[in-house]
Amino acid sequence: MVVVNALVPIFGLILLGYLLGKRHWLPSEAGGALAAITFRLFMPVLLFSGLARADLNEGLSPLLLLVYFVPALLVFSGVNWLMHRRLGQPSSMGLAASYSNNVLVGVPLISILLGPDKLVYLFAILIFHSLVLFTLQSLYNAFWSGAGGGRIDKRALLKSLANPLIIGLLLGAALNLTGLTVPAPLWRMVEWLAAAALPCALLVLGLSLSHYRLHISWETLGLTLVKLLVFPALVLAAGLLMPGLGADARTVLVVMAACPTGVNVLAFVMGEADSRIISSVIFLSTVLAAVTLPVWLVLLNG
Repeated sequence: MVVVNALVPIFGLILLGYLLGKRHWLPSEAGGALAAITFRLFMPVLLFSGLARADLNEGLSPLLLLVYFVPALLVFSGVNWLMHRRLGQPSSMGLAASYSNNVLVGVPLISILLGPDKLVYLFAILIFHSLVLFTLQSLYNAFWSGAGGGRIDKRALLKSLANPLIIGLLLGAALNLTGLTVPAPLWRMVEWLAAAALPCALLVLGLSLSHYRLHISWETLGLTLVKLLVFPALVLAAGLLMPGLGADARTVLVVMAACPTGVNVLAFVMGEADSRIISSVIFLSTVLAAVTLPVWLVLLNG
């Protein structure tokens, strides 16, 4: 029942956002404005406030990074190798199978299910999440596509990394490490802005999904299953095999791996066919996560 109580408001708001967009009950200009203020203000402030008061000694553990990123790199490399052999060219499918929507789905899910104090484990992964996987995808595109002559589009990479979410995390970590205090009235403003982040972000996710068309193919189904089942299973196995990782930390890492594919993967698609598959994976993994996430949570808490 606890799992249901955690998931219903999350996927309920995603569904509401989807209906608002699909039925055109919300003008596209309003949806764009909501997305802009959510990702440029509300979500960065939420990440800033969470990391500013988190226990960094507990969250910034090398073991935590190993348990998550070793499976992530295995999935990224394995899927890209298989699809490269099949297609004869690079794609973003390995990124789609290993890059989770940890901000829009992971943050509210962990907050409701385990409590805000457990978000410190998620913040530790988020600091390196885009940096590691986006950099690897950019290297892969540059050196194996043949189009870039082995050159990385540094401007595009920096643009994808230097986003307000990363800046919010870094500012929160800086405030935490320096020990500075924010005056109570200003911190109350921070808390109010942070409180708007999760409902707005879930509505924005639903709005964005309303613009995707689902194209069912073996690639779409395979990538979705790898993202929702294989990746979290590898993280769970790594967490059990490596001693010293607490049960709460292991649960957070598996939930993060089991989240649907993040929409930012679309920034790295290579061609129309790749775009069609990736957008379908984002849509399908978000829908099916409503079924697979409860299964993972029951297994982890059982």
